[in-house]
Amino acid sequence: MTKIVDAVKYVPDATADRTFTSDNTVDREGVDGLLSELDEYAVEQALQVVEAGEGEVTVVTVGPEDAADAVRKALQMGADAGVHVVDDAVAGSDAFATSLVLAKAIEKLEYDLVFFGMASTDAGMGVVPTLVAARLGLPAVTFASEVTVDGDTVKIRRDGDAATQEIEATGKVVVSVTDQTGEARYPSFKGIMAAK
Repeated sequence: MTKIVDAVKYVPDATADRTFTSDNTVDREGVDGLLSELDEYAVEQALQVVEAGEGEVTVVTVGPEDAADAVRKALQMGADAGVHVVDDAVAGSDAFATSLVLAKAIEKLEYDLVFFGMASTDAGMGVVPTLVAARLGLPAVTFASEVTVDGDTVKIRRDGDAATQEIEATGKVVVSVTDQTGEARYPSFKGIMAAK
């Protein structure tokens, strides 16, 4: 049974009018938030892995009370459980602090694989997956456009502009996926009711 932890982020809606606060950070209070679109692809890939065999997906997020909406959306898509780390002291954290909090939360969970989207739609840095992998002492296979799992072996395909790479890793692994992996599923009515 494959146990996947999928890290997701609650971000300001990219289609809304966004502004900055006096400290030059994004005003997250004045705009509606949602599950980062790029993280939806990671949730979809995690769900496909467990559907191809046997397993469970637990989503984890770090953020304010409203970030529960990101966990709820992943549960509506089909994730089995959710963890929400809420601490005002980490508000506005950079990638290094966020990776530390995520790694500490993930260490408390049972997992075989850790999934991430390739970046968040609000910051777009794409470094948190590898920072978390380093903190957990795990290899990272990144920017996957296709993911397959066979036992304890993870194979990804990474499509670049000029070449395609196939990468394989065994054991516990951190995986980040791109938006080339295929459309994420819509929440089902059953998922919506279960997430309540």
